[in-house]
Amino acid sequence: MGGFYTDESLLQIALVTGVIGGGAAALSGRAIASTWRPYGHVVGYMMILGAAVRFVHFSLFEGTFLSFPSYTADTLYLVLVGCAAWRITKTSQMVRQYDWLYEREALLTWRDRPPKEADAGGTKATPV
Repeated sequence: MGGFYTDESLLQIALVTGVIGGGAAALSGRAIASTWRPYGHVVGYMMILGAAVRFVHFSLFEGTFLSFPSYTADTLYLVLVGCAAWRITKTSQMVRQYDWLYEREALLTWRDRPPKEADAGGTKATPV
């Protein structure tokens, strides 16, 4: 039971957790959102990915495999990246597929589209 990244260098942490794990988390978050799965699935999959990242630290760089503080830090980072990718993808889906209902407000949010004004020229036909 090791401590907080006791056997890894900063370069190893940045490479494995930051680049490889973060990239996998972003792709996973995007894939989960693309299949219309709920937000909670991201957290579950990132916990599994966190264990995989710890295994890569252990197998390639002789880091401590069963280190709860390191696993927690890795998983928290992966959850943040995965959830951000999930939300960005979900916003793009809502704006693209329901363009008559929603418009993009920011990178992570959308809002209801305002109702269109009635015919401004006053030439609205009356039913007979």
